Amino acid sequence: MVKHVILWQLKAELSDAEKSEVKEGIKAGLEGLAGKIPGLIDIKVNINPLSSSNCDVMLDSSFEDEASLKGYAVHPDHVGVANTKVRPYTATRVCMDYEV
Repeated sequence: MVKHVILWQLKAELSDAEKSEVKEGIKAGLEGLAGKIPGLIDIKVNINPLSSSNCDVMLDSSFEDEASLKGYAVHPDHVGVANTKVRPYTATRVCMDYEV
């Protein structure tokens, strides 16, 4: 199994209300991919970091194998969410993929 974990910081120019709306959109969009992507085992998005955190959103997902992760990266449903709900609103992205 492969884990795919991403941490994002939202753009600083977003208001608190906009950030809240964006976080909800990212969560709904990414978690809505469950059951639609071959090899995707589990997908969760955390949008409520503690004040000690230095990121706004975390994606925690699991895939059958590395090939499934690569397929997810280019799957049209995922690309659609990334291009409309994530990329326009995020300033930084850190990713770690690893085998379990």
